[in-house]
Amino acid sequence: MEEKVIICKDLSKKFGDFVAVDKISFDVNKGEIFGFLGANGAGKTTAMRMLCGLSFPSSGEASVAGFNVYRQQQLIKSNIGYMSQKFSLYEDLTVLENIRFFGGVYGVPGKEIKQRSNELVEKLGLRAETKKKVGGLPLGWKQKLAFSVAIFHRPKIVFLDEPTGGVDPVTRRQFWDMIYEAAASGITIFVTTHYMDEAEYCNRITVMVDGKIEALDTPQNLKKQFAVNSIDDVFYQLARGAKRSAD
Repeated sequence: MEEKVIICKDLSKKFGDFVAVDKISFDVNKGEIFGFLGANGAGKTTAMRMLCGLSFPSSGEASVAGFNVYRQQQLIKSNIGYMSQKFSLYEDLTVLENIRFFGGVYGVPGKEIKQRSNELVEKLGLRAETKKKVGGLPLGWKQKLAFSVAIFHRPKIVFLDEPTGGVDPVTRRQFWDMIYEAAASGITIFVTTHYMDEAEYCNRITVMVDGKIEALDTPQNLKKQFAVNSIDDVFYQLARGAKRSAD
């Protein structure tokens, strides 16, 4: 039986009378690449914030990495990684300073930080760039470094919030090679993306519309179910009736 690293049952979030997330239920397996899709306003960001221990649910149940989203938010935060398109690195710090800073934030022992830092800059081909400020790096390198930093402490799960926004197609493909490698090592990948071709790379995907989960299956099964050739077409069929326009 596969190990479940995220268990979510009837999870809801209300803001006054507004139901942002409406009784969503799903499980995510260890080492799975799980795509979390939805148009603006679908409730993706709100759901992710609850799972990351950043927001209390209004009702329902959920556990992340074995920890309860109501009572063990700090333990959730220390057992996950997180990367967003908007903020993942300090641009006025050097490559090495960023790696060491986040290693310390995530509680990696000093001796291990030094060893893993050396391994990481070699792996990324950034040995000559270690003393350069991150702000001067090309966007693709920033994204690769941000992902590497997010899994530096070897978390059970990494949450990726539209990680490849604005990156060219070749760099996006290289980024996904890094995702596959992390998943193969046992790290679970929970990813939101607006690129429907990337959804095809996931083991399973869910599509949220107006706070509810309207579809959840493998990309292949969803294309069969909706009798279409691409996830883009699946998404269009589900999202075209959406009433909301902001998360």
